[in-house]
Amino acid sequence: MTTPDHTASVRYLVDDVQAAIDFYTSYLGFTLNTSAVPAFADVLRGPLRLLLSGPASSGTRATPDDATTAGRNRIHLTVEDLDAEITRLRDAGLSFRSDVVAGPGGRQILLADPAGNLVELFQPARRPDPTATP
Repeated sequence: MTTPDHTASVRYLVDDVQAAIDFYTSYLGFTLNTSAVPAFADVLRGPLRLLLSGPASSGTRATPDDATTAGRNRIHLTVEDLDAEITRLRDAGLSFRSDVVAGPGGRQILLADPAGNLVELFQPARRPDPTATP
């Protein structure tokens, strides 16, 4: 098992590795770490390492036949200003898979990568500063 100071990795199965690289690096602030297009690439954002596995990768071949579609699982990216991110991504031609949802913890919206894997953009709720004087 890796130690807590290592990056956390998530594997996404994608149809087109280069399209996934372009999506994550162009729109969501990831940097390319390793590329073996068309089979595999991994991109980094902070402590998250996202493994992008194309049809020829070993990660895809290890997946059971009945588990090849994107599910409700998703990566969760915290943003400072959700409204600004929505505007930026819509201006870039991306569409969202949900409306903005608000709850006690904050606000979120879902978009999908080119293969249909979900990405949640989340802005935490602003908490009052307990040390501020009224």
